[in-house]
Amino acid sequence: MWHWPIDPKDVPKIKVEPPGPKALDVVKRDEKLIMQSFGRWYPLVIRAGYGPVVEDVDGNLYIDMNAGIAVMGVGHSHPRIVKAIKEQSELFTHYSLTDFYYDVAVKHAEELIGITPISGEKRVFYTNSGTESIEGSLKISRGHFQNQRPYVIAFLGAFHGRTYGSMSLTASKPVQRRGFNPITPNVIHVPYPYPYRCPFGNLDEAACGDAVIGYMEDWIFGKLVDPSEVAAVFFEPIQGEGGYVVPPRNFFPKLRSLADKHGFLLVDDEVQAGFGRTGKWMAIEHWGVEPDLIATAKAIAAGLPLGAIIGRSKVMDLPKGSHANTFGGNPVALAAGIEVINVIKDEGLLENASRVGEFIRNRFREEMDSIDLIGDVRGLGLMIGVELVRDRKTKEYAKKEIEEVLMGSFKRGVAVISSGYSTIRIAPPLNLPMELAEKAVNVIIDVLRKVDRERVK
Repeated sequence: MWHWPIDPKDVPKIKVEPPGPKALDVVKRDEKLIMQSFGRWYPLVIRAGYGPVVEDVDGNLYIDMNAGIAVMGVGHSHPRIVKAIKEQSELFTHYSLTDFYYDVAVKHAEELIGITPISGEKRVFYTNSGTESIEGSLKISRGHFQNQRPYVIAFLGAFHGRTYGSMSLTASKPVQRRGFNPITPNVIHVPYPYPYRCPFGNLDEAACGDAVIGYMEDWIFGKLVDPSEVAAVFFEPIQGEGGYVVPPRNFFPKLRSLADKHGFLLVDDEVQAGFGRTGKWMAIEHWGVEPDLIATAKAIAAGLPLGAIIGRSKVMDLPKGSHANTFGGNPVALAAGIEVINVIKDEGLLENASRVGEFIRNRFREEMDSIDLIGDVRGLGLMIGVELVRDRKTKEYAKKEIEEVLMGSFKRGVAVISSGYSTIRIAPPLNLPMELAEKAVNVIIDVLRKVDRERVK
């Protein structure tokens, strides 16, 4: 499974204390030339990638525990992906799938439909990104009902994107919406069943899930909007930006029953959780529930811009001319996407994600007795959240401490980021070997111990 010209024994390797002089030069030029409407985690300036390893411009090697924000599921520069890209590039690089036809799109759609956990006839619509997949899903949901159901429901803590429709569904952090009103109307937000911080009080997991369903039935449908006017509920099977939150086992089956009762659609945002991240092709498979639409992107094409909406054929029924784009279904990205699916199958990456992920979760749980900062460890496969708190009784977010942990890990050659307010977000490439997983976790734990000691001095 190791295809790259470096030895895992040599990683991590810090030759120059980061950020080195070359990195600082790039950062300075970047700040002058590029709009700074986003925040970087730390000054990591990438020169190259090798599977689950990245190299910066100063020659430092880092274990990549974020995979380019859960994008590089099959690792950086996988030779099979590179070969597929080269071969398709030599044929043609674009011809607008929504205006003409090409075979690579049909081949990819066949492969994609084959791994999609929705029964019956399915169709695909190609996009360029996660937010565009959500925008398209929003149009499909309302268009399917010919706008007779104008409302949609999303969850507090959700992140679905930053363009106007997706931003209107997003409820992760106020800064993502502040200053951009008016947003898309008729979006209702309800609490998400966050077991560690149940919005309905100190309930166990099952009761927390029941409380959310009850809130929707009794308060949203009982007092705010008739369910016959709701087109869809949008959800992440595991909340991403919200803190890598895994809902209770009972939640999605009951949400499916609620949708069936009232006739609205379930739209599953698998942009971050899909394509093997959790040890299943799509994370919703862990709950044994079929959504009506699935929005994907990120890991679908190994870093090339591609997204897709996969759904029941009877729902994917927008009239001709009502929805299209220029670059969705780019042939080079599709060729890479076919090989992504093949690599995951051939190299047993679903199994590796489950095995290595279980090891990582267990290691952090073992440290909870000795590191008071660790409040909760959760996740599925290689989608793992380690939530840090300043006090386990109050569960106060450890906002300052999480920054110190991320920076300290970076300085020692582990690239890891956070989600929510103070959750370490662990989402490495699915082909992370156990050897590098052990090294990365040991570094993060050592830094956690140091930060934990220093905060109580």
